[in-house]
Amino acid sequence: MKVPGMLVAALAVAWAGGASALSPAAQRGFVFVDTNCSKCHAVGRFGDSPLAIAPPFRTLHERYPVEQLAEAFAEGIVVGHPSMPQFTLDPAQIDDVITYLETLE
Repeated sequence: MKVPGMLVAALAVAWAGGASALSPAAQRGFVFVDTNCSKCHAVGRFGDSPLAIAPPFRTLHERYPVEQLAEAFAEGIVVGHPSMPQFTLDPAQIDDVITYLETLE
């Protein structure tokens, strides 16, 4: 079905808050973070994180150079609180997520 794909792309643009369309890589990155991270983190340009201690993704570039997060994504992100699940992304997912995060800078 083509409708869900079109719907995902439209939601990606709307959620990211951008006036222009996201690249295919950024769209895939958005889908990944929306699916896996949005229960705790704000993953778009606006809004609060559902979990107060979870930083909004639009502020990650203020803490870390986003392009340098690739190693952490590849090795598995581990933080000091137990509610954060450990993720290990494959190289294509890493590129997509970083491409999306760069749209939030």
